[in-house]
Amino acid sequence: MRVLIAGADGQIGRALISGAPPHAQVRALGRARLDLTHPAEVAGIVREIRPDLVVNAAGYTAVDRAETEPETACAVNQEGTGHLAGAALEVGARMIHFSTDYVFDGNQGRPYLPDDRTNPLNVYGITKLAGEGAVLGALGERAAVIRTAWVYAAGGHNFVCTMLRLLGERERVTVVSDQIGTPTSAASVARAAWAVADSADLHGIVHWTDGGVASWYDFAVAIREEALEAGLLAHAAEVLPISTEAFAAHARRPRYSVLDCSATQGRLGMVPDHWRVALARTLRELVHA
Repeated sequence: MRVLIAGADGQIGRALISGAPPHAQVRALGRARLDLTHPAEVAGIVREIRPDLVVNAAGYTAVDRAETEPETACAVNQEGTGHLAGAALEVGARMIHFSTDYVFDGNQGRPYLPDDRTNPLNVYGITKLAGEGAVLGALGERAAVIRTAWVYAAGGHNFVCTMLRLLGERERVTVVSDQIGTPTSAASVARAAWAVADSADLHGIVHWTDGGVASWYDFAVAIREEALEAGLLAHAAEVLPISTEAFAAHARRPRYSVLDCSATQGRLGMVPDHWRVALARTLRELVHA
């Protein structure tokens, strides 16, 4: 199976590369080689490689900055994704694309199913939802959109790495306590994606996160505890809860964006680790890095 991975330098892209199965002949390209905002370049590279599967791990993920850069977010998450989907269609490839819990408004009060009504609250969520439509509109049953949430890895720009830095630099760190979701390791997302790749009949929108739920405050407290236990930090700041209103971020975020992943788990025959277990494993990777 010839696989083209776009977004090779992101945290999911790197996890896809390191977790690739032996039967996958992977070509993984970062933005410098495959910029989704250049349609002719995208089409040319896909024609050259002629993959059986295109996996799009590229995206504009700066949620707050997207509020002031909506055109840039749209160019990548909607239009760029559409360019890649169109190129995949031209060569007869399947496609896996990653999306987000931020396509929901968080007002439902129960975990979201794949076919629940979407209503994004911010520019990032709007552009990601449009990207979903671009992929499924172009490829139909030859595409799978994997919605996930709160993704982190041992490196890169993510909540875990930011918290480790702040915990080591400050005396106190305030973290939002009234937004609920599921922290998910990039490695877990990659494992699910490769399983979807091997399931030709699994298409459309699917949900995948690690197990359990947490607030950002819960997540930060766990990072502190696990980092101290692993010896990553000799000193760690106190973590204090704060409300969404008091934090005053640029972008609105859903208060409850837990995804119901039961259907995907059943179809794939996979059960993810609890988010706290996955977090501890990721921090151990940093110890041995």
